Amino acid sequence: MTADRYAVAGNPVEHSRSPLIHSLFAQATGQSVDYGRLLCPLDAFKPTLLAFAAGGAKGCNVTVPFKFEAFEMAARRSPRAELAQAANTLRFDAQNGADGGWLADNTDGVGLVRDITVHAGVPLEGQRVLLLGAGGASAGVLGPLIEARPAEIVMANRTIEKAQAIVDRHAAWAAQHGVKLSARSLAEPGEAFDVFINGTAASLSGSGIPVGPQVLRPGTLALDMMYGPAAQTFLQWARDHGAIARDGLGMLVEQAAEAFYIWRGVRPDTKPVLAHMRQLVDQPKTDGAH
Repeated sequence: MTADRYAVAGNPVEHSRSPLIHSLFAQATGQSVDYGRLLCPLDAFKPTLLAFAAGGAKGCNVTVPFKFEAFEMAARRSPRAELAQAANTLRFDAQNGADGGWLADNTDGVGLVRDITVHAGVPLEGQRVLLLGAGGASAGVLGPLIEARPAEIVMANRTIEKAQAIVDRHAAWAAQHGVKLSARSLAEPGEAFDVFINGTAASLSGSGIPVGPQVLRPGTLALDMMYGPAAQTFLQWARDHGAIARDGLGMLVEQAAEAFYIWRGVRPDTKPVLAHMRQLVDQPKTDGAH
């Protein structure tokens, strides 16, 4: 039997751990899956993806910098993708027939929430959360974070107008869940949060931590969405200021499991896969999400 083809699409993608993660999921669940990497030119994401789908592929994950473009390409969007206006998961359903075309979803947020609450064992309900950045990563996680019912979420960004636009889009969702939601500048993000999530590209660029240590308190969970060497500066900074430091590897595995479920209808056990990936990532080099 020919395996169904999937890939992680982005630029760059050579560092991606997603092929190994999905291979482990496939082995554990008995699914016939061939998952690879799809390098997309920065100016040719759409034609590259259309050619991949036309070749018989069933779907893909999408990483930087194409999550907004992926959302636009789909005929149907999940509610969480609609909130984010960005997609990291596409399922190539047929354009004709009852299914009505490609499905776009965003699994980043549910992956982040599961990692925080299950793997890190930190409850989000009633907590004060600082979410740094207003790009595709932060936009993708805000809806599920709100759904976890923290007391407050602050989205801080260099350009406050960009953060405010995302906050405005999520305002009704936040009100529905009793969450205080606001946008602030990096200069005045607030102080002593229970959970601090770095969704910026600062770790990849090596530009340092864009906020001061006043955002932390002793015991704050400080999580960088990056993992491996790219996250080390952030993790050390967090530890130096009394926080509990965590990288984005658990988020990566959990969002992949959600994508696997969307494609295959089977939800893999993430704990052994995360343990395996942790052993690998703590040894050789890697960087970035997906």
